[in-house]
Amino acid sequence: MSTHSSPESSPAPGPAAPGGHLVEVEHLRKSFGEHVVIEDVSFTVDPGTVTCIIGPSGSGKTTLLRALNALEVPDSGVVRIGATTVDFAGINPGTGGRLPRAQRTELMTLRRHSGMVFQAHHLFPHKTALQNVIEGPVVVQHEPLAEATERARVLLDKVGLADHADKFPFQLSGGQQQRVGIARALAMRPDLVLFDEPTSALDPELVGDVLGVMKSLAAEGWTMVVVTHELRFAQQVADQVLFIDGGVIVEQGPPQDVIANPQHPRTKTFLTRLLEPI
Repeated sequence: MSTHSSPESSPAPGPAAPGGHLVEVEHLRKSFGEHVVIEDVSFTVDPGTVTCIIGPSGSGKTTLLRALNALEVPDSGVVRIGATTVDFAGINPGTGGRLPRAQRTELMTLRRHSGMVFQAHHLFPHKTALQNVIEGPVVVQHEPLAEATERARVLLDKVGLADHADKFPFQLSGGQQQRVGIARALAMRPDLVLFDEPTSALDPELVGDVLGVMKSLAAEGWTMVVVTHELRFAQQVADQVLFIDGGVIVEQGPPQDVIANPQHPRTKTFLTRLLEPI
């Protein structure tokens, strides 16, 4: 369980939704054709907490995470982040499958609340680590270059890459690239940081460095939603764990309940398989 401190350098909690939560998800549903990936999912996230989403491959974890910032547009349901609410039942493709301008604006407003750390880095290969971090603040948020550069250097130092600012992605290890990705997400000053299995593509010896950065962010009070298969990380850092299978939340609660003492047979089976020796 995380013990969040409140140093001066920690982020200010994002604006709470009307119920006091930073994030509220209600009756979310997403299908691809006739295949239902998420079915009637509801949960909340409080400011300054860590939520870990676990479950078997194909259970809907990543789709749920991407629905929080509308990278995947749900078929129905409501997502609130801070004071921004999107009812996806009212989001309908326009001519040719493109959303009408008003709806695209609505989704962009939702996305501004969150920063995304992808499984496969997605860094610009022709830009240095520093340039990757300042790209969003300068191009999207129109932050002055000097200010964005100064803040990017602070963030690269935070993730242990102060001496690698001028290196290109091909000059960095996978773990270092992922830490640049974390700095890039933080550079947008999000209320919420989303992590999509950030260590799954890394060599085992590089996993610890990335998880160490994430533990530090949790201790600083960043609000995080993490799709992960790293159960020890979830046990140590998460405030709540959601176990998803078949597109539904089967079990949720603090890690000492869901991971250490699961009640549902599906949760027990999943954890037994994940923890059994190879």
